[in-house]
Amino acid sequence: MSSDLKPQALNFTAPVADEDAGQRLDRVAARLFADFSRSRLQHWIKAGDLCVDGAPRSVDYRLRGGEVLTVVARQASQGDWYAQQIEINIIFEDEHILVVHKPIDLVVHPAAGNWDGTLLNGLLFHCPQLQNLPRAGIVHRLDKNTSGLMVVAKTLSAHAALVSQLQARTVTREYLALVHGRVHQAGIVDRPVGRHPKIRTKMAVVDGGKQAVTHYRIEKHCWGCTFLRVRLETGRTHQIRVHLASINHPLIGDPVYGARFAPPVEMPSAIAADIHEFPRQALHAETLGVRHPKSGDLMQWKAPIPADMQELLRCLEEASE
Repeated sequence: MSSDLKPQALNFTAPVADEDAGQRLDRVAARLFADFSRSRLQHWIKAGDLCVDGAPRSVDYRLRGGEVLTVVARQASQGDWYAQQIEINIIFEDEHILVVHKPIDLVVHPAAGNWDGTLLNGLLFHCPQLQNLPRAGIVHRLDKNTSGLMVVAKTLSAHAALVSQLQARTVTREYLALVHGRVHQAGIVDRPVGRHPKIRTKMAVVDGGKQAVTHYRIEKHCWGCTFLRVRLETGRTHQIRVHLASINHPLIGDPVYGARFAPPVEMPSAIAADIHEFPRQALHAETLGVRHPKSGDLMQWKAPIPADMQELLRCLEEASE
């Protein structure tokens, strides 16, 4: 069913210091209302929801000092989404954020071909006020068949804080990955990622793409494959999958970026079959670390490797003995 939530009411005031005389309204507002993004504050100024001494002003209005800024706004519903009762594994929750362990085969956000049955739909059932947040508080994503940890904002201020941390690259995101081939040493892939020039459903390393940086180190080698720990510095779409494929070590089971990778001829047929039949990309978001948006405390969580990856790793290790 669709949500019937009322828009969230917001009411804030803050005095302008004398030393702010001559400064632009949007810049002073960004400092006084630091819990909200610059773009949101500019929207409120343009809409007349953020006023100076009760009067609407332009974004570039120069303050005199001593005025009072007032925000009276209603945060409207951010999308035509539905709340659905979907089981969600929540491993941490307070009034500001929640952390979920996303299983495989669960789409994060409604889109073409998956308009419902997503993590977002389940989040709205669990926490209806998320309807008032951009993308229901979701600040980063995992692919449908990548398991692991995600943090979700529950308030506008928490959303702004988490987005700021992601932009500053201070969020810790570590993944476990099983890849084809023997990776010989740890390394960094620093290659721009953008839309594939010919296949628009794929991403690729392309000139003019967005900067993307992926760190990786070896956990262990096992029969023609390598178990890696991967750390994201940036968070582009399909970044790990594209970057590892670009160095000729695509993820096992990746139907998009590793489908053409053939196992070595000397690999036992049983092991080759296990790898060929693995039904998804062997990637798991194991570790997530953020600063709490309210307290500023550094918080970190870990999610155990899922059973299917654990079983494949066991088979590879046994064959290596």
